Amino acid sequence: MADPLLELRGVNKFYEDGFHAVKDVSFKVEAGQLVGLIGPNGCGKTTMMKCINKLHPMSSGDVLIDGESVVRQSPADIAKKMSNVPAELRNSFGLTVYETVMLGRYPHLRNLWWETEVDESSVHDALEKFGVAHLQNRQLNMLSSGERQRVLIAKAYVQQPRLMLVDEPTSHLDMRYKLEVMEYLNAMVEKDMTVLVAEHDISLMARYCQQCIIMKAGEIVAMGDPKEIITEELIQDVYEVSASVGFDRDGALFVLPKRYSSKPRP
Repeated sequence: MADPLLELRGVNKFYEDGFHAVKDVSFKVEAGQLVGLIGPNGCGKTTMMKCINKLHPMSSGDVLIDGESVVRQSPADIAKKMSNVPAELRNSFGLTVYETVMLGRYPHLRNLWWETEVDESSVHDALEKFGVAHLQNRQLNMLSSGERQRVLIAKAYVQQPRLMLVDEPTSHLDMRYKLEVMEYLNAMVEKDMTVLVAEHDISLMARYCQQCIIMKAGEIVAMGDPKEIITEELIQDVYEVSASVGFDRDGALFVLPKRYSSKPRP
């Protein structure tokens, strides 16, 4: 039987102050899925993703890609299997759109100083695919939030990863661009590739994802088909919010928050 594309085995992350951010997390994800990672602020979503791609060292446990542990793999080896789309790009260093996307090809470069025709072709194809070819000579910091997000996804795409980690891709986007970004991510999922998306918009995740992982206080409280696991009781437990959960005329699940319902502390 084939190994799952991604497997976490008892992953824990403690910070120096003793805070236990990720608590004994274990799960498996097969190839060819768009998976939503959902939970309130501070629940451990981003920390867990940084443990997966080794931006944070795990305190204990293991992460496997195609059955191979990432613990002893070099950043260059990991970059050939896994790409990362951050929630924010803190410094673009004056790079153009074209230069930014070309950075995604560096794990595959055979030559230290210049790119091949294959690299250039991959970048041009990605620029067209994600609708930013007309912006290729613009500096990244001159783009709108939606345009910048598409460029970062294009950069991750040209890495040709088996697993793409996307952290809060729609947090600063309006309604149209939220849907646009999710459509792009959904179109990228192929039989040999999976996209793991950390996101706050539960209805958006339920609409596009085949699976959702729900986190609370560093632990996984539910995982599965969003239409089956996302309930009013789950929203109350995870977010301390009273909400209506239902389905629209197209069968898409929606969550309508109504009020914060936690009991006041004594």
